[in-house]
This record gives sequence, structure tokens and C-alpha cells, in this order.
Amino acid sequence: MKKDQVKGKLKEAAGETQEQAGRLRGDREQEARGHAREQEGKVQKKVGDLKEGVDQIVRKP
Repeated sequence: MKKDQVKGKLKEAAGETQEQAGRLRGDREQEARGHAREQEGKVQKKVGDLKEGVDQIVRKP
């Protein structure tokens, strides 16, 4: 598992938590920041997935 996959998943979870907290408090700005952070984490995880895929292709004999 690539470092980007782990960091992305953590950022995604933190963003989801922040988004839910904003929703509960009625703070639309915090909710939006949390959603953005969640999406950023998803992208970072996908980058890690791609890196892992490339490594597997390159390493195959």
C-alpha cells in the first residue's frame, strides 16, 4: 500500500467528520470545507492507487 493511499484515506475520513460536524452545527462554511477536504483525500487515494498499479505493471516479467 502506497503512502498516498493511506494519507488520502485519512484525509477523506477527517473531511467527512468535519463535514458532518458542520452539518450538525448548521455551519455551512465548515460543512463545505469538510466536503472539499474529503474530495481532496479521495483524489490523493486515487493517485496512490495509480502509483501502485504502475509499479505492478513495471515489475511484471
